[in-house]
Formats: sequence, structure tokens, C-alpha cells
Amino acid sequence: MQGRRLSALVAVLAFWCTAVGVAPAGPQQPSRLATKLARALSVPHVQPRLSSAVAVELTTGRTVFARHPARGLVPASNAKLAVAYAALALLGPTYRIETAVFGEGELVGRVWRGDLVLKGFGDPTLSSGDLRTLARQLRAIGILRVTGGIETDESYFDSRRTGPAWKPHYYIDESPPLSALTVDRARYRGWVTREPAVTAGTQFRLALRAAGIAVRGGVVEGVVDSFAEPLATTASPPLSRIVAFMNRESDNFTAELLLKQVGAVDEGRGTSAAGAEGVRRALREAAVPLAGVRIVDGSGLSARNRLTAAALIGILITAWNDPLIRSSFVRSLAVAGVNGTLEDRLERPPSRGAVLAKTGTTQESSSLSGYVRGRWAFAVIQNGQPVSHHWARRAQDRFASVLAGAQ
Repeated sequence: MQGRRLSALVAVLAFWCTAVGVAPAGPQQPSRLATKLARALSVPHVQPRLSSAVAVELTTGRTVFARHPARGLVPASNAKLAVAYAALALLGPTYRIETAVFGEGELVGRVWRGDLVLKGFGDPTLSSGDLRTLARQLRAIGILRVTGGIETDESYFDSRRTGPAWKPHYYIDESPPLSALTVDRARYRGWVTREPAVTAGTQFRLALRAAGIAVRGGVVEGVVDSFAEPLATTASPPLSRIVAFMNRESDNFTAELLLKQVGAVDEGRGTSAAGAEGVRRALREAAVPLAGVRIVDGSGLSARNRLTAAALIGILITAWNDPLIRSSFVRSLAVAGVNGTLEDRLERPPSRGAVLAKTGTTQESSSLSGYVRGRWAFAVIQNGQPVSHHWARRAQDRFASVLAGAQ
């Protein structure tokens, strides 16, 4: 652990010193590659003073291009890269998120005398199929009837349904309600429910009925008692797969739940604020430069977020040099012209299949950061009020294409 952190730290420090100008004094002519990258970024309707970009050679840590590397800008969904790194580094790629059923009462013959409690621990992938699995487990231990009802416990996270400082229309349009207990991404009978935990309980009651277990009582919200008996559990796919879906599809709901997961595990509080503290700690331990960085939510929807191109490059370099998370982190990125949010971008050689990156788009921001041919790491952030998405993406794609074609 110490060895891999030290090597990653050295790599990030080497980049940072070069990017901020800690280098031999004297005038230096821009390289041919740097000139091409600068031209790639030269587009109308995108203000250079509200833009930043960095490109680094992965094998040497040499910075080949840097423009405003330490300028804090709104990152849009590039904020997910910070969450992805922190979650993988703190929890591990094989980490799984459980959902459990507890019994408050006792089993007498084939009758559970008391209530069942469905408790969520923030699994963004929890499905109605998982509820059926839980129901079958209860049937397997002999329960055929429940004299009480179903309690739903979402207390592992706080009760905030949105990320901090979100625009009102982001709720539902950009993410279903946030909760530690959400089934099928809060979709039920064709609608997105505003009460995900209660709806999860209703779905669980139906799953029990389908498994041949009769439940006398209804569904209420609650918190599991300390004396309750664990009866059944199910677990999410490994974290590596969850992160892959989050980054490749730029899924806001997953990002917000992972941020709270980091907070719950690392800080003891399942809140966005605690998650942000955990992410900052992970970045700080990796020597990622945090000047100009502000982490507010996990998705990047909040306009209060700030990242620098230097911080993004620091994350990319650290993940690349960490053998325990490198594969999971790199494979989570969309592939140019192939899948995810890059399926319809960079579709021609030399970029197609050679650029692996995270996109970002809000009204105020457009961004693209990732790797090219396993040789380069790059980050581009462009802001505006609003930003011209057409021209910003054209600049980003040209920047990545120059790197893809570099000899």
C-alpha cells in the first residue's frame, strides 16, 4: 500500500512541478505538439480565460501542454472522476453494497410473529429481482406468514432527495430521488416515486406474496431495532461495475449514492457533505493538488463545484499508477466512437477506440478528461454563461485527436 501510494505521489508531484512552472529558468519555445494543441483549442464562442487544459505523457510525467492548470472551474460531470477514484481507493474494486431483511419478533413454526424490516445501505443497482431473492431466502428458512407488517429503513443515508444547490428541474429529470433504499431507480408502475423507501416496501410485500408468504400488516417507514435478527441479505455487483456504469453513461443517481456511500463508510455519515470530505481526503493523500477545488456533490450537477485541470490530471495519473484500481478506473471511461457518452464523438481514426474519457455537460460547463492510447492523460474544462457546447466539444475533440495522432 505504501509503495504504490509513494510511486503515485512522486508521479503527481512531478507533473505538478512542471505544470506550475517549477522548471529551469529561461525562455522556452513551445513544442510542435504544444502548438497543435493550442490551435485545437482555438474556437469561437469559448473564452480562453474561462478555460483550462493540460496534457501529460504518462510514462515520464512530462507536461506537454498546460493552460490555466490551477484555475478552478465548474467541471460538470468530470466531477464523477473524483468520486470514482475516491470510491475505488477507499472501498476497493470488489466492494459490494448490501440490502438486508431483519426480523423484529420471533419465528414460531412457520409464522414470523412480528415485523420484517427492509433496510437499504445505498445500493444504486437494487432491483425488484433482488427483492424476489430476499423473499425466497425468507421462504427457505421456513417463513410462510408474517403477523406484523413491513418496515422500510433508509436511515443509512440522510433524507435529502437531491444534491446540494441543484436547480429545481434536476430533481427527477436528471436523477430520481436519493435514498439508501431505492428499488429499480425509484420507478414503479411506469412512474418515478417521490417516496422510494415506502415504495420499496410495497414492492417487497408483493415479492413476499409471490413467494408464498402472507403479510398481515401494511408498509411503514422505520428504523430497525438493535435487537432485530438478520434474516436475509443480497448484495450489489462489485464496485468496479457500478463505477463503470456511472462514468460510461454519466449517471447522476449512481454518483450521488456513491458519494454518500463514501461518507457513510469513511466519515460515519451518509451525507453529501461527509462524502465530499472523504473524497477530498482521498485526493489529498494521493497528492492531488486541491487549490481551487470545491466538491459539493457527486454528479457535477451543482454549479458550486470547482475542479482544476491540474486536479483532474492528478486523479488520472494517480489512478493510472495504482495497480489495484487502474483497470477498474480506466475501463470505466467511455471509448471514443464506441460506447457510452462518446459513442457519437471522435468516431474517425486516429481517435476512434484510442480515446478513453469522461465527458461533462451542464449549462455552465463542458469538459472532457481521460487517456489517449495509454500514452497521454489530458483534461479540458470550458466554462461560460452559458458555454457554447458545440464549439467547446469541437475544441475538446480536436485536442484529443491531436494527441491520438501524435508520434
